[in-house]
Amino acid sequence: MERKGPKEGRIWPPEVRRRAIAERLRAQGGRSVSDLESEFEVSAMTIRRDLSELERQGLAKRTYGGALAPGLAAHEDSFSQRSNVDVEIKQRLAVAAAALVEPEETVFVDSSSSAYYVARQIIANGIPSTIVTNSLPVMQLFASAVANVELTGVGGWLRGLTLSLVGPTAVHTIREHFADKLFLSVKGIASDGSLTDPDPLECEVKRAMIDRAEESILLLQPRKLLERGSHLIASCDRLSLVLSADLSPNQVRQLEGTGVKLRCVD
Repeated sequence: MERKGPKEGRIWPPEVRRRAIAERLRAQGGRSVSDLESEFEVSAMTIRRDLSELERQGLAKRTYGGALAPGLAAHEDSFSQRSNVDVEIKQRLAVAAAALVEPEETVFVDSSSSAYYVARQIIANGIPSTIVTNSLPVMQLFASAVANVELTGVGGWLRGLTLSLVGPTAVHTIREHFADKLFLSVKGIASDGSLTDPDPLECEVKRAMIDRAEESILLLQPRKLLERGSHLIASCDRLSLVLSADLSPNQVRQLEGTGVKLRCVD
């Protein structure tokens, strides 16, 4: 017997639940299995069966750990590809970001290539601090002796494309920590100010970091205002600061219109 859906206060017949899932995919672009499992109070196996049936009907496109609305692009570049794009801007942002870190602070670093540059700069500056990350490339920076900076690596499922660790274990580990600052990046910002990413599991990790950080600092290249991922991370009103560079006057107005605190780096 299916368990009760908490929001509806009743039993969810499979057909009704699948229609509800399809509606959520259309409205939100995509959802993770764990999100749906929690919302409908059924097992992950039941949700996967639902998504398989919806995919058979052409109402969903299954992904690793979730599903997308049909026809919605979920393009995602590898870490090595991303790390070689906008390098000069990322380096400038990294210098400005690392300068915000105070001695003895704990810092979340997400799996973005922009945040990788920040972690590298923190290590180069020798700031006594602790980095908590789900990024394998950031962890590899500690393969040789690193003075003053400590590492807490997050476990989980390894995504080969992004070289990041995701899933319930990663989220659980992050929620057991509190950080003074979070440095993150995103696939893009939607017109309504939503922070987006192509993968639902990456979104879960980023959301957990935002929830546990005193300050969330977004590292933004201008092209991020022209792109959009298929999954919602959070609203930009959850951000403490946006660090960016080389924005056009229109892009500055666009960001300031969302109410975020913006700092442009020379």
